[in-house]
Amino acid sequence: QVHVEESGGGLVQPGGSLRLSCAPSISIFSFNAMGWYRQAPGKQREMVARITIGGTTNYTDSVRGRFTISRDNAKNTVDLQMNSLKPEDTAVYYCNAARGLSFWGKGTSVTVSS
Repeated sequence: QVHVEESGGGLVQPGGSLRLSCAPSISIFSFNAMGWYRQAPGKQREMVARITIGGTTNYTDSVRGRFTISRDNAKNTVDLQMNSLKPEDTAVYYCNAARGLSFWGKGTSVTVSS
């Protein structure tokens, strides 16, 4: 059974930064792709950022230039560095790991508010 666990959420003021980490129970290189998704209250879950096993990244338009997804091979995590946060970034952020099947974490809450 593959498990995926997110960490790093919290409350931050507009313009601030947070770093989220996603730690799967097996090697991050076991997956074809890993990504971060978010779901704001009353909205559908959306893809935020994604990285393939080959290192190709893609971002949703609203975060491009502010968020960066990366792999930390030593820690076996996929991280999301979020800068210049806006209130509209407030959501529960979920990590997804895909290898044929899709594995989801339970989410970590990010609140951007003054």
